[in-house]
Amino acid sequence: MSLKLNKTYLEGFISEDEYSGVEEKVKNAVSELEKEIVKKDGFAGWATLPDNYDREEFRRIKEAAKKIRSDSDILVVVGIGGSYLGARAVIELLGGEFVNEGADLKVLYAGNNISGDYLLKIIEMCEGKRLSVNVISKSGVTLEPAVAFRAFKKLMEDRYGEEEAAKRIYVTTDAKKGALKGLSDVAGYETFVVPDDIGGRYSVLTAVGLLPIAAAGFDIDALMSGAKNAMELFAEPELEKNPCYEYASIRYLLEKQGKKIELLTCFEPAFNMFGEWYKQLYGESEGKDGKGLFPATLNYSADLHSMGQYVQDGQRILFETLLRFEKSNKEFTVEYIDGDFDGLNYIAGKTMSYINHQASEGVMLAHNEGKVPVMIIESEKRDEFNVGELIYFFEKACAISGYMLGVYPFDQPGVEQYKRNMFALLGKPGYSI
Repeated sequence: MSLKLNKTYLEGFISEDEYSGVEEKVKNAVSELEKEIVKKDGFAGWATLPDNYDREEFRRIKEAAKKIRSDSDILVVVGIGGSYLGARAVIELLGGEFVNEGADLKVLYAGNNISGDYLLKIIEMCEGKRLSVNVISKSGVTLEPAVAFRAFKKLMEDRYGEEEAAKRIYVTTDAKKGALKGLSDVAGYETFVVPDDIGGRYSVLTAVGLLPIAAAGFDIDALMSGAKNAMELFAEPELEKNPCYEYASIRYLLEKQGKKIELLTCFEPAFNMFGEWYKQLYGESEGKDGKGLFPATLNYSADLHSMGQYVQDGQRILFETLLRFEKSNKEFTVEYIDGDFDGLNYIAGKTMSYINHQASEGVMLAHNEGKVPVMIIESEKRDEFNVGELIYFFEKACAISGYMLGVYPFDQPGVEQYKRNMFALLGKPGYSI
């Protein structure tokens, strides 16, 4: 089953006239994306990546991942934002939130915050373990990962010596320039490329995401196959036949009706980091010029017991997008118990995936009755092929959404202001408030 968009719970919220009236806007957005794809200095390389990626680098990624798995107990991924969110999102969506428990190789993440407590804890967890490091930064001078890499570079060299440490440090950075590229050339680190035409939040299917994902033991060939399938499916020009364009259109129309927040929800605990990736992708791409939906996530059923009341009865400023996987990776069946002390024998013999599905239907029905527009993105299961398809779906829908909104979806000018202030307060030469 390929990804589908279920619009059952949108009935009554968007009229046929509204929907047909947005078709021209979608076509214009697609045209803008196509122009970006062919620009020499464009940022839409991700759009053709599933068919256009560097096969030789892909081979080296798999070889490096194989070496890491053979000689290491822990891989520390050093990066922030798009430099780690995509990889972590895929690893945890595929492997579950306990993916590190009992794993031959644990993947830990550093450089994504400014907490000394966190950094010291990661270093402590690496004590006595065979270690590799993958530092990911296009410039090499972003504060959070740069501080963390300083610490891990020293740790590796103290533990292994410079020569052996160089064989265990893998760098994903600019192909030609920057602090990390220069250091790598001198130290002899193996390097992989952050492409010039792909921004960080769109980079999960480049070496940025693929090396950690492969090292964690997942099939990146299948991941890319799923993305390629999506690239072909979502090139369909007719709005009604393209779930990607439908999703972008519905988001646009609901915002025009006054909705301010999109809630991306899921009934799988493994979804949490995928939700974080989605928030960066859509927040940085659309939040400009006083525009853009606020991207938020909830994880059901846990969040039904905390935020469910607000979704049901709070301000009607939100709509909901449920991400639903039709099949579980593993199955659990509720057993019959004599005496029925908890009153649950009525679901004895039923699987948790069946109960999950019925719960999600009940919740969406309730939210719909509470005047919350709901659409459901249906994916077959949490495997590499379907997750690759899902990544491409969200990336392309995000680009189309941005163009429909009237913003350029591939920059993030607002992010730079806090950096300038922070550098000035830290006393970095050349910066002042």
